[in-house]
Amino acid sequence: MSGVVPTAPEQATEEVKNHSKLPDDPPDYNSHFVQGPPGAAVPPRAGYPGSWPVGCYSPQQPSTFPLCQPTGGTHPIQYQPGRYPVTNHSAPVTWMPGPTLLPGCPPGLEYLTQLDNIHVLQHFEPLEMMTCLETNKYDIKNNVDQMVYTVTEDKNDFTRNAYRTLRPFVLRVTDYMGREIMTIQRPFRCTCCCFCCPSTRQELEVQCPPGVTIGFVLEHWNLCRAVYSIQNEKKENLMRVRGPCSTYGCGSDSVFEVTSLDGVSNIGSIIRKWNGLMSGMGDADHFDIRFPLDLEVKMKAMIFGACFLIDFMYFERSPP
Repeated sequence: MSGVVPTAPEQATEEVKNHSKLPDDPPDYNSHFVQGPPGAAVPPRAGYPGSWPVGCYSPQQPSTFPLCQPTGGTHPIQYQPGRYPVTNHSAPVTWMPGPTLLPGCPPGLEYLTQLDNIHVLQHFEPLEMMTCLETNKYDIKNNVDQMVYTVTEDKNDFTRNAYRTLRPFVLRVTDYMGREIMTIQRPFRCTCCCFCCPSTRQELEVQCPPGVTIGFVLEHWNLCRAVYSIQNEKKENLMRVRGPCSTYGCGSDSVFEVTSLDGVSNIGSIIRKWNGLMSGMGDADHFDIRFPLDLEVKMKAMIFGACFLIDFMYFERSPP
């Protein structure tokens, strides 16, 4: 009968038949496929009949789209700035090329034979500045910002808190291989008695290699300026260091001149650079040491050691 309305099962059967009738020449949909790397076929998503060809993926299926590069590849994973926490990676350290061994030169001091200027840069750690756990560390660099040595103070919280800037210390100088090539140490000197007494004068010993003394730096009493003598291993005076009348100059460098014993010849200098506010608020010292290129290498090491005695006596900040 033409007026009879088909029931629900008959209507569903007719719709299936209509959908099964496909055109002979379907339109070209190749542009919807993007050729991917060869691999296993991607399983179809639940609820979708059929599957995509092997080695292809569909942009309409996010689950089959490679969202990031695999870890361990040549392309590092990059994050949006401020989106994810990224650890701070320190810049690579460039070391000065190792020189050849020289006869008569203490091992490790061959670097100084090629230099007439070195920079002593103290590390600045704000967190350590607020605690009693600070440990002095220095980087020694040449004029082209290449690392020559590293200097680390032996940590002793008791002497640091008890004696502060007058504490005895041991500084260990290491090269690029981590070998200790020099030891700089200062014994404790009592300052409670007369300031002109010889027992109260500060003294520093330089050993290179460790255990072999090559010289001393001895403080001399002076009414208005810092005066030191640089001595050899037999405590014979060789050079003199004269500081400025005031080491607390604001906005200017503090220059300590290295001269001959009679004060006529100027041999070199130890300059404490002014670093702006960093110079007054904490330990961020920068020393510029200059000496002749042909100066005996042991005397260069002694001038280098005198820099640390000057730092501790005049520019080291007392711990809290």
